[in-house]
Amino acid sequence: MLSPKSRKQVIEDSRLDYLDAVRTFALLLGVVFHASLSFIPIFIGWAVMDIATSEVVSVFILIAHSFRMALFFLLAGLFSQMKFHQHGAKAFVRSRLVKVAIPFVIGWFLLRPLLVSGWVMGEESMRGEVDILNGLLGGLIHLAELPQGLFLGTHLWFLYYLLLISLSVIGARYLIGLHSPLMTRLTYWFDNVVDWLVYEDLTWLCRSTRVIFLAAVPTAGCLWFMSNWGMDTPDKSLLPNMPVILIYSGFFLFGWLLNHHRQLLAVFCNWSWQKLCICLLSILSVVLLSELEAQLMHQSSLVGNLMKAFFMFSYAVMMWSLVSVSLGCFRRLFTKTNVKVRYLADASYWIYLIHLPLVIWLQIAVAELPIPWLVKLVGISAVTIIISILLYDVFIRSTWIGTLLNGKRKPRCLFIVK
Repeated sequence: MLSPKSRKQVIEDSRLDYLDAVRTFALLLGVVFHASLSFIPIFIGWAVMDIATSEVVSVFILIAHSFRMALFFLLAGLFSQMKFHQHGAKAFVRSRLVKVAIPFVIGWFLLRPLLVSGWVMGEESMRGEVDILNGLLGGLIHLAELPQGLFLGTHLWFLYYLLLISLSVIGARYLIGLHSPLMTRLTYWFDNVVDWLVYEDLTWLCRSTRVIFLAAVPTAGCLWFMSNWGMDTPDKSLLPNMPVILIYSGFFLFGWLLNHHRQLLAVFCNWSWQKLCICLLSILSVVLLSELEAQLMHQSSLVGNLMKAFFMFSYAVMMWSLVSVSLGCFRRLFTKTNVKVRYLADASYWIYLIHLPLVIWLQIAVAELPIPWLVKLVGISAVTIIISILLYDVFIRSTWIGTLLNGKRKPRCLFIVK
């Protein structure tokens, strides 16, 4: 029979399964997101543009781009706080350097030539011919231009930002900790805020919706300074994009707070019709207002600024509500330990690291085929994930690379070698 302490540990372990599931969802959504970029009706500078396009894809990209990385950074903050308090600052920093910095550096050198080759073949595809060897050669030649463009132009920017944010949070916490009265005052203030969010009853506004609106205000302020309406993708420079890093730092710190105050996590994940309606209304508002971006983006009129401000606030509410709804949905669906979910959770980091060259090559392969865009999108996403999982099980999971990515070497599941 389990002791009370052991029973509590079992309960806590089971509660983490849905967090693994939602982190997997966030990373796999990135695969589908990138796979959909060739089906947008207008050319956006992507490697290739498919002959089958749809406005539905544009709406999906607008929505998915708003919250998938926000969800990832919130979960990163939550798991970081857990790691920090379990193993201490030194072990946490060592873990960030091993699991984030090393994959970022090695991954860039391995993937960047493959991505450049995809762009070369994509240009050739739109002219009606593709030379695979020429594309691969172009990718290798690109490395000869170093150090120009070093660590730029890949989907691995999120690792760079995660490293910056993680080390900044630990550094700030250390400096604040040197001044005990300041640390005590901040702790007291945060505890009071959490108590108000969790326990104060407002009949006209449910607690989880109150959190969303409160967090959306500073987020909307940062969104105002983006180069476009919505979140920028900061992959063009190693100089941090301040509005982007502030927003993702906010999600990271909120995730840190959620693990420290589990009752706030329960409130944030809670489902309500009010929150669902606000989420849907914010999505509708963002989709409708996004059509005005081209007309109002460079106008400084009062009407233009008001429309932009309303879009930014709606976008911020959409971000936070979709993150909250995602957590709540997976919390309901994954109430028990699921071996398949844990396997995918382990593999998802590798899948996201390796997926983009596969996605682009598959997009090029099907770009001129007379097949509906949805069939192509599903096929590209599925084939990419399947190939990535096969590579993970054979070459990653039970090797030192698996230890590097997941912190622990684990046995193969699909191809067991006796």
